[in-house]
Amino acid sequence: MGHKVHPEVLRVGYIHDWKSTWFNEREFSDYLLEDIRIRDHIEGKLAHAGLSDITIRKDKNEIEVNINTARPGIVIGKSGTEVDALRRELHRMTKKSVKVNILEIKRPELDAKLVAQSIAEQLQNRVAFRRAMKRSLTSAIRSGAKGVKVQVSGRLGGAEMARTEGYSDGRVPLHTLRADIDYGFFEARTTFGRIGVKVWINKGEIMPKGFAQDLTQIEAPQQMRTDGAGGRPGRGGGARGGGPGRGGPGPGPGPGPGPGGPSGGAQGAGGPAGDRPPPPGAGTQRPGNG
Repeated sequence: MGHKVHPEVLRVGYIHDWKSTWFNEREFSDYLLEDIRIRDHIEGKLAHAGLSDITIRKDKNEIEVNINTARPGIVIGKSGTEVDALRRELHRMTKKSVKVNILEIKRPELDAKLVAQSIAEQLQNRVAFRRAMKRSLTSAIRSGAKGVKVQVSGRLGGAEMARTEGYSDGRVPLHTLRADIDYGFFEARTTFGRIGVKVWINKGEIMPKGFAQDLTQIEAPQQMRTDGAGGRPGRGGGARGGGPGRGGPGPGPGPGPGPGGPSGGAQGAGGPAGDRPPPPGAGTQRPGNG
């Protein structure tokens, strides 16, 4: 059975950057395990602070941790006591100098992980799952999202059999790499079991560096072809029968009436009748009976 790939992982190196910035080929496993422990510790300690992304940058003797949160006051604490305590705990864990930066999320309605966390909290407070999904979806669209998709899975409403339901609004192109798709997942722990919440938010399109100019060069010739007449030469443009050789009017009027008199003569070669020869008997008079 097919599964959807993580939208952010698919776009790493194209429009998204890595969430861990370091390189150590010999001690790769140790560095990776250290990153996992740092993230687990921060998420466990600040679970109530509305955390989104945690990015880590490592040097030889220093670790820089950037915490994106919707509630920076809770993370920093009064006079910075909470963030100082967190810095000491990470230093004790890693035995390295640790620098912690707190970054505020200005629009939490457009952060997929925060939206999923909000829906999960409503489910834990016994809010109807359809109402929680519709409320979050409407809020994201009003905040400027191009498209939103929400999906919940589990024993919805306390049902005996687990199922999956979801809502979507707008456009969420998962295969378009230049589309900035934010993805978030969170689990709601209810009395009936765990309910998984997935959220996809389309924030628009981002062109990679160096690709914007190439795109304009490709679109310009296409626009010129679209704005042109589109007719083939010798056919009088786009209209059928409008040019010479197709039965249409010639360059000018003919030389005048034919040899049979003023009323029965054939038209000239350039007249409205084109180059067709006169019908048999045209221009001659029948002899009378008397």
